[in-house]
Amino acid sequence: MSFPDKVPVMPLPGAVLFPHALLPLYIFEPRYRQMLDHALRHHRMFCVALIKPSCPDWQAPEDFFHLATVGLIRACVGRGDGTSNLILQGLRRVRFASFEQEAPFPVAKIEIIESRGHASVEAEALGAKVLELYAKLKTKGRELPRKVDRYLSDLNDVEMLADLVASTFINDPLRRQQVLEELSVNQRLRFVIQYLREESGSAAA
Repeated sequence: MSFPDKVPVMPLPGAVLFPHALLPLYIFEPRYRQMLDHALRHHRMFCVALIKPSCPDWQAPEDFFHLATVGLIRACVGRGDGTSNLILQGLRRVRFASFEQEAPFPVAKIEIIESRGHASVEAEALGAKVLELYAKLKTKGRELPRKVDRYLSDLNDVEMLADLVASTFINDPLRRQQVLEELSVNQRLRFVIQYLREESGSAAA
């Protein structure tokens, strides 16, 4: 898939989009209605960026994180009142290199970010530990949808495994952002293991 040089950005509190993950969104603010219209008329892509906790009412690009995921609008249903429901699918990690526009919504020039260290014995071992912890979560009723669960169990792509599990089971948005920003796949898996243990109350496991 080819990516545009620049995409709209939707800063949101508490929302971190990961590659391969799906994010349902309800678009109602006038500026984001304009953003959605822009995206649909161009590449059907935009980024969701996490607003920094210190800036709940963001005013400028420095108020949100600049490493994010570019997403593709998979489905969009407009409503009679001008609002829309959509599903955004995460594609690739990107960094905002600069901003061509800040209002009424940001438009950023993007750089695709590549991960490091996909295939190694250590990565496989860390991936196996993530699956082990996920199996424990399943016994507590925290299970992914059946199709995703079956797919995850057979997954050989440890990078995708880390992203999907982090997206689904790590509750703290700043922790999710840390996992998103970590470019080493092994370290990303370690973060996921640490946070799964802590958030499930099994730090000693």
